[in-house]
Amino acid sequence: MINFTLLGTGRIGKLHASIINDHPEASLKYVYDIDTSSAKKIAKKYSCEVAKTAKEAISSDQINAILIASATPTHTDYISLGAECNKAILCEKPIDLDINKVNKCWQKIKKYKPTIQIGFNRRFDPNHNKVQSEVLSGKIGKIEMIVITSRDPSPPGIDYLKQSGGIFRDCSIHDFDLARFILNNDPIVEVFAQGSVNVSNDFKVTNDYDTTMCFMKSKKGVLVHINNSRRAVYGYDQRLEVFGSNGMLISDNVPNNDINYYNQNLSFAKKPIKNFFIERYKDAYQIQLDQFIKSIKNKKNISVTFEDGKNALILANSATKSAKLNKVVKPKF
Repeated sequence: MINFTLLGTGRIGKLHASIINDHPEASLKYVYDIDTSSAKKIAKKYSCEVAKTAKEAISSDQINAILIASATPTHTDYISLGAECNKAILCEKPIDLDINKVNKCWQKIKKYKPTIQIGFNRRFDPNHNKVQSEVLSGKIGKIEMIVITSRDPSPPGIDYLKQSGGIFRDCSIHDFDLARFILNNDPIVEVFAQGSVNVSNDFKVTNDYDTTMCFMKSKKGVLVHINNSRRAVYGYDQRLEVFGSNGMLISDNVPNNDINYYNQNLSFAKKPIKNFFIERYKDAYQIQLDQFIKSIKNKKNISVTFEDGKNALILANSATKSAKLNKVVKPKF
């Protein structure tokens, strides 16, 4: 049994608490949040303890692993303390918004050789994962293009936008990691991005975009197109396409059911697609935790490493810079 401390009990923390509780080889022992009322609700629901401090929650001899779902500025401190206390670490993305803090964190913890996984859960989505395995098997020949569509159903509030780090670091970073996952060992060498404000003036106030396109080129010449929007009125739009010399693979949107409807006015209609990431990627979150636990128990390599988290941030920073300067940026890994 792997005993967990959960750090952060907001929207994503609540999901993680539920998934830990449901896993047959996991137990939630401690929760910690600066919002003690939120932490107490989780503790009551899952019969665990509320830690008085983050240090108490992380250093306890009763736990084997920590799951970091707190605000981004706390991540590197919690990672460092977890590594010092010899705990396995699963940390939500991003590691931090500041690449210098990420680098300093690694320099601090690498001597401990920590078991640390970064929460890019989309790699674990069954359909996305199948696409990657088929690509690696050579099923569609030489990869030539990757197209990723990722659009939120509605924009977040301005308070969230002020601390999000911008759309490329907040949203697109998942897609940068997914592209790297598909490309395997073929690194991105060029990034060009553009952004617009089409949805809300809140994005102008926060010097951000709500609509973006990013074009990237890999060392082997694969072209990658990522398009993001903060508003898709039909639901959470998540599509992955990989085009190769011998064919194409598509991981499409997941509808609420697979029933097709016909009547005198409609020749074909389906229920709307999943509303947001918790519904769309719940399976991926569950598989992510399961793989993390297996890595701990079997001493296997982690699926999504600290370096993966760092490299996704480098691409996000490159896209941010490209959109601002209106020019191609060559990322430095």
